[in-house]
Amino acid sequence: MCRIAGIIDSNRNLDQIQADVKSMCDALAHGGPDDEGLTAINELTVFGHRRLAIIDLSSAGHQPMMNGNLTLTYNGEIYNYKELKEELLKLNFTFKTNTDTEVILIGFKAWGTTLFAKLRGMFAFALNDSEEKKTYLVRDEMGIKPLYYSCRPKLLIFSSEVKAFNNTSYTFEENPDWKVYFLAFGHIPQPFTTLKNVFALPGGSYLVWNHNTHQFQINSYLPITGEIKINTQAAATHQVAEKLKNSVSNHLIADASIGVFLSGGIDSSIITLLANEEVKTNLNTLSINFVEEKFSEEKYQKIITNQTSGKHTAYRVTEKDFQLNFDEMLAAMDQPTNDGINSWFVTKYAKENGLKAVLSGIGADEIFGGYPSFKRMNLVQNLKKLPKLLLKISAKLPSEKLKRIYYLSYQNPIGEYLFLRGFFTPKAISKILQIPKIEIDDLLESFPVEKNIDHLVGQERAAWFETNLFMKNQLLKDTDFMSMSHGIEVRIPFLDQHFIAAVAQIKKELLFNKTPKSLLIHSFKNILPEAIYNRPKMGFTFPLQQWFLNKEEIVNEDLYSNLYVKALINKFKTGNIHWSKIFALYQINKYNK
Repeated sequence: MCRIAGIIDSNRNLDQIQADVKSMCDALAHGGPDDEGLTAINELTVFGHRRLAIIDLSSAGHQPMMNGNLTLTYNGEIYNYKELKEELLKLNFTFKTNTDTEVILIGFKAWGTTLFAKLRGMFAFALNDSEEKKTYLVRDEMGIKPLYYSCRPKLLIFSSEVKAFNNTSYTFEENPDWKVYFLAFGHIPQPFTTLKNVFALPGGSYLVWNHNTHQFQINSYLPITGEIKINTQAAATHQVAEKLKNSVSNHLIADASIGVFLSGGIDSSIITLLANEEVKTNLNTLSINFVEEKFSEEKYQKIITNQTSGKHTAYRVTEKDFQLNFDEMLAAMDQPTNDGINSWFVTKYAKENGLKAVLSGIGADEIFGGYPSFKRMNLVQNLKKLPKLLLKISAKLPSEKLKRIYYLSYQNPIGEYLFLRGFFTPKAISKILQIPKIEIDDLLESFPVEKNIDHLVGQERAAWFETNLFMKNQLLKDTDFMSMSHGIEVRIPFLDQHFIAAVAQIKKELLFNKTPKSLLIHSFKNILPEAIYNRPKMGFTFPLQQWFLNKEEIVNEDLYSNLYVKALINKFKTGNIHWSKIFALYQINKYNK
């Protein structure tokens, strides 16, 4: 797991390009503390790298890595690299290292761009082919690992983090729309960022830059979705159990210390128990708890650790810890977000526990219908049948949740998501940012959405929203930059390509049930204690409502110039607004200064 950066520029000299890439890599040092590298491929092209060594800890894993006409700078893990290596050896290719990095290089020699779909893992990389005079930017299917790019005439810049773009001699303007997106979504949705003309490369795609024409295009490498093959409960539970067990086994491949984050919920408990079957006494697990009992899942964590044989470490996060580390958490954010604090702490403790990588249960809720949105899709469809005028009038209702019905007046599926998970309404955003409401409506209603959602209905539609808008834009992004700020890799078995493909073969009536995640639970009833799955759902949350109330720089309305925002701060003090909204307002206010 690493950080990467690079520049291709026909307008500047090599010394300046190298200086800029070096500066970008310096800004990314936290994500690659073990090694650094800079390679001038030609007088116009420089790749940079910061390394976090997980597989093959020796200097043989130094990057950027070259093989003949190919140069690679790579961030991620390829879990099937040994199998691919065996295939390549049979094709008479030879290897100099034991790294998964070299497998990508040799694999491209053998298979070209068809390699990308063969890779099983999480990855973002840049690969230059000096013979073909092309550079490829490639990102994993689910977009677990970040990759941002900016193109201008005869110029391509890329990086693992948006912050690095401003660490160059190039000028990047602020994206005038990011605050609207942030206040509507609670995050900045891909492909947009805080910077104008700096975009996130879509997951499951590759950008190819032609050095002769200085032009680029973005192509998908995703396979065509397979047909439904599993129509019985027995076959479905067997499929889920076998494929997830295989995924966990692959995600434990490492030459450095690795552990599992155990929250006490269904998802992390299953991952922990499967990992325990694989490594037994060598398993490291860690958990977070609080003095505030209603937020603590310690008793559920103990139920699982009583079934495991490795080392478990529990940490107690206090309000004092939050206050002391607040500024550092903000600094760790690559992009503004209304969350991420939990990820910062758990990876901080993983680092202190001597781990290099941690397995996480992210993804199960999106795949198996674990969120309330899955039950609300009928309501969404019924409300959308109302006259548009009536939907718009709902903005005047007293309830903040009911005000979100307004979003269903949009002739864009994004309105459904914003009804389900939206943050502030357009009217509120208008008052916060002091811009016309019609501009906000126009921006949000024109938000680009993939056409494949058009044929999805009901819970399948909810799964698309939760996966492509919430998980990819918030959970994965927050997890990545918070964990990499500590130099920790977070691995996500539920998002393994083979597991995702296997679940896609299951009949939707079996996948989505009246009981949230029932298929997942049934698949592991042989190992999962009933006390874990037969209890109310509790997300991995902190006692932040009270902690934010006690933070003067956030709740002091005198620090805010906007009268409407001042009123919202006062509403928060009386318990009428969720802490995450105030956190968003604080970030907007801080950015404006």
